[in-house]
Amino acid sequence: QVQLVESGGGLVQSGGSLRLSCAASASIFSSYSAGWYRQAPGKQRELVAALTIGGRTNYVDSVKGRFTISRDNAKNTMYLQMNSLKPEDTAVYYCNAKRALISYWGQGTQVTVSS
Repeated sequence: QVQLVESGGGLVQSGGSLRLSCAASASIFSSYSAGWYRQAPGKQRELVAALTIGGRTNYVDSVKGRFTISRDNAKNTMYLQMNSLKPEDTAVYYCNAKRALISYWGQGTQVTVSS
């Protein structure tokens, strides 16, 4: 069983930046598709940024140009750099790694953006 642990969340003012990290207990990011999801109160969980095994990235329109997903295979860690944060980015952020029917989730980290 692989464990994913997110960190880096917190309270930030509108326009600020945060970098989320997702540390895996095993070397999986080179062989699993990965992504960052978020869930705001009363809303469904949504995919924010995705990273394929080959390194291609994809973003939901609302974060394009502001968020960047990346990974460091040597450190078994995935990142989400979030710039120009807005109050509507407030949510619990989760990292995910999946391959075929296998899917691993982290416990989530809270991001709160004040106006």
